[in-house]
Amino acid sequence: MKKIVLILPLILLTIICLFFLLFILLEKNPNEPPSALLYKDLPTFTSNNLYNKNINLGSNDLKEKYTLINFFASWCTPCRVEHHFFFEIKKENPDLFILGLAHKDDPNDSKKYLEEEGNPYSFVGLDQDGKIAFEFGVFGLPETFIVNSDGKIIFKHTGPLTKEIIKNEITKLF
Repeated sequence: MKKIVLILPLILLTIICLFFLLFILLEKNPNEPPSALLYKDLPTFTSNNLYNKNINLGSNDLKEKYTLINFFASWCTPCRVEHHFFFEIKKENPDLFILGLAHKDDPNDSKKYLEEEGNPYSFVGLDQDGKIAFEFGVFGLPETFIVNSDGKIIFKHTGPLTKEIIKNEITKLF
C-alpha cells in the first residue's frame, strides 16, 4: 500500500506533464516559426538595386505605404513555385509596393532568373551577405513579410505562398 501511495503521485505528475507538452506541441505550427518582429517596427536596412548599384532603397523609403517584402534566390526551387503569385498580387493591389530581396544570390543569376520568369517586383534589392535576412530573422527561402503604412510588420510567412494563403491571409490585410 505504501508503494502505491508513493508511485501514484509520480504517475499522475507524469501524465499531467505529458498532457501539457502535447497541448503546447499541437498549438504551434512547425511551418510557421514565430517571428520576434511581428507587430514591431521594420528593421533598419539599405539595399542596392540589382540593376543599378548606384540606386539603393532603405527601410525609411518604405514608410507610409503597404509593402510586401519577399526574400528569394534564383537557386531556390520553392521560390520559383510561388513566383507567379506575385504578378497576381500586384494586379489585385496596384498600389502595393513589392520589394524582392535576392538573398545570397549571384546578381547575374538573379537577373537571368527574373528575365526568364518575369519581374513582378517594384524594386529588386541585393542581400548578398545575408545581413538583411538576418535582421528580419529569416529562417529559409522563400520568406515573405508585409509591412503596413506605419512601418510595422503585420504578416510573415515561411515557405512558398499558395492561393489559399493569399486569399485567406494576405488579401485581408489590404
